[in-house]
Amino acid sequence: MLRSALVSRSLLPSTTKRAFFSTVSKRLQQQQQQHDPKLTHFGFRNVPEEQKESLVHQVFANVAGNYDVMNDAMSLGIHRIWKDQFIRSMAPGPGTKLLDVAGGTGDIAMRFLDYCKNIHRDNTSHVTMVDINPHMLEEGKKRFASSPYANTNQTEFMVQNAEKLENIPDESMDVYTIAFGIRNCTHVDRVVKEAYRVLKPGGRFMCLEFSQVDNPLISKVYDIYSFDVIPVLGQVIAKDRDSYQYLVESIRKFPPQEEFAQIIRDAGFSTVGKGYEDLTFGVAAIHSGYKI
Repeated sequence: MLRSALVSRSLLPSTTKRAFFSTVSKRLQQQQQQHDPKLTHFGFRNVPEEQKESLVHQVFANVAGNYDVMNDAMSLGIHRIWKDQFIRSMAPGPGTKLLDVAGGTGDIAMRFLDYCKNIHRDNTSHVTMVDINPHMLEEGKKRFASSPYANTNQTEFMVQNAEKLENIPDESMDVYTIAFGIRNCTHVDRVVKEAYRVLKPGGRFMCLEFSQVDNPLISKVYDIYSFDVIPVLGQVIAKDRDSYQYLVESIRKFPPQEEFAQIIRDAGFSTVGKGYEDLTFGVAAIHSGYKI
């Protein structure tokens, strides 16, 4: 049918022919896109974008129960030092409203409330902890149930997608944090733009994430440890090698520090200096931006 249509239009004026062939080309491109969906990375594998969320969901459903134990084992406890530095860098004041995205088991939320209580003697600060995975959020609820904040109104838990925080109003938060979660999102730029939306003018975006090690020797040792040791720890401790293989691979797929800092600026945030602080030779980094 398409061939006969092309032949029947061979006698048309040149401008009409160009318009016709342009329409046909667009239709063919649309058909190809329908059969060839957009791909994204899931670790070192390419998968259709619409599948990544469910794949990541399954990973964290698998690891939720052993998440804290594995963090200690994988980082030799260093993740605790990084998170302490993250909160010190935030230096929240009394009454701060924090949105902790991909809040997981509550590491950042608990440290935030402890800081406000211990430094300011403040019990008016509030944290809304959100996670796309209800299994992870349940672990956070368990932690807070046995904490001094169990019977207060300082905490709130929501199942939310970081790319579309449907229940978080515009300009409603003082600080937005996401720790070791943004690299698992399908569209990192959309996550940062959502952070900009929900922050008040003057609010601060903060991200703690694994990053790129520039020192060649340290990078080599880090690669050996990541790919040869961490998946084995996942198998021994959590009985799940595949999930930890993905988590290691996802680190290598995340943009390096300078590139991610530019994504933050492109979303509208202003940064101070280079916009990030390397931790442990760049194994992790604290990124920060202000909504001016």
